[in-house]
Amino acid sequence: MKLVAFIGRKIIAFFTEILSLFALLLRVISFFPRVLKDKKQVVEQMSVIGVDSLPLVILIGMFTGAIAGLEATALFDKFNLMQIARPFIGASIANAVFTELTPVLTALVIAGRVGASMTAQLGSMNVTEQIDALEVLAIDKDRFLGMPRIFAALTMMPVLAVFSNLVAIIGAFVLIYLKYDFTFAIYLDSIITYFNNSELMLGIIKSTVFGIVTVLIGVHVGFRTTGGAEGVGRATVSSYTKSAAAILIIDAIFGAL
Repeated sequence: MKLVAFIGRKIIAFFTEILSLFALLLRVISFFPRVLKDKKQVVEQMSVIGVDSLPLVILIGMFTGAIAGLEATALFDKFNLMQIARPFIGASIANAVFTELTPVLTALVIAGRVGASMTAQLGSMNVTEQIDALEVLAIDKDRFLGMPRIFAALTMMPVLAVFSNLVAIIGAFVLIYLKYDFTFAIYLDSIITYFNNSELMLGIIKSTVFGIVTVLIGVHVGFRTTGGAEGVGRATVSSYTKSAAAILIIDAIFGAL
């Protein structure tokens, strides 16, 4: 009975957390019409999520593409089928990069760099009662602290996804050029001929959803942080763990659908 009660409490806590996240998202969305009035905070968060994250995203994208190129050619090379597979290599790499690798890996980078950072920042504000001070001044925390971060994720994640995709495609080409003497014409023609534009849009949509979920979790956990400096540390770890799990679960749901 104790085991059943324990499982029941965990299930109730899980769905309560999900509902709290949706409630926070709806409150934040209701403040989107105020974006121009709060443009200073919005632009600041766009810089944090977009510009400041771009070097790391480019680095990850380059090696992601190289790994995709290596994996896409390894099996054909093993069975000496590279000449037959050459017209399809570019499309297979683009499919893996655009729909799976860059959306997931970019989101995990943002979860670690941005989501956890936001949790630490907001958690520190909460334990030092700065958020309470905002409430006393009649400043809604969801508008002043939550909305700029969520809106910035909504606008900047597609941009990061495009940069990551472009760099990954270049990284994949560099690897297969050096290892298998591919020409850029064959590589590009394969992508244009066989790759579907809807797959590119799917990857961008996934990146946007992952970014919003990551930042939403970071803000939510930050607002609920208690316990001083130790609590902030626990909240930061919890934020990244939940974000990473959510990214992989949502990716699996996308795959199933």
